[in-house]
Amino acid sequence: MLIFVVPTKSGTKMAKTIKKEKKPAKAKEKKKTANKAVKKAKEAKKVKEVKEAKGVEAVKEKKAETSGEYFYAVGRRKSSVAQVRIYPEEKAGDNDYIVNNKKANEYFPGVSLQNTLFAPLKAVGTHGKFKFSILVRGGGFRGQVEASRLGIARALVKSDETLRKALKDIGFLTRDSRKVERKKPGLKKARRAPQWAKR
Repeated sequence: MLIFVVPTKSGTKMAKTIKKEKKPAKAKEKKKTANKAVKKAKEAKKVKEVKEAKGVEAVKEKKAETSGEYFYAVGRRKSSVAQVRIYPEEKAGDNDYIVNNKKANEYFPGVSLQNTLFAPLKAVGTHGKFKFSILVRGGGFRGQVEASRLGIARALVKSDETLRKALKDIGFLTRDSRKVERKKPGLKKARRAPQWAKR
C-alpha cells in the first residue's frame, strides 16, 4: 500500500492511498499446478521404490527356496539343548551331517549314539534325503544325542506334516521330562542318607 500527499488549492494537504495491484490469479494457479506436479512425481518415485524393494525381496525369497531352504527346530533332554536345521538334499552323505562343526560320526563316535541320532530319519524313510546341522550345548553324550533326535523329529514334521503320526507313534516327538533330582540338606545326594551308626 502506497500513501501520496497531494496539495490542494486551499492549502490543505490531502492524503491519497493507492493499493498495489494484486498478482494476477494465473500466476497463483501456475504455482499450484507446479506444486501438484512435484507432489505427484514424489509419490510416483516412492511407489516405484516400494515396488523395486518388493521385487528384490521376492528374488531373495526365491533364492532362499532354491539354495538355502531349511527347517528349524529345538530339542531338549536333561540339561542339553539342541538347535537343529535340516536341509532337503537329493543325496546326503556322511559329510552332510554336522554336529558342533564336526562330522556326526566323529562327534558321537559310538554306534548306539549314531543309531539314536539317525533314528527319526530312518523311521520315516528320509535318511539320505536331508542333511542337517546341529548346535548342541550342555549335558553329556546321551542327553545331547537324545536332544538332537527330538530336534530332528520336530524339524521333519515342519517339513512334512504327514510324518507327525508315524513319529509320534514311535515316541520321537515326546520330550523326555526326566531330570536329575536336586540334592537335599542333611542327605548325601537327592535321597541317599548318611550311614546310620548304632554307637
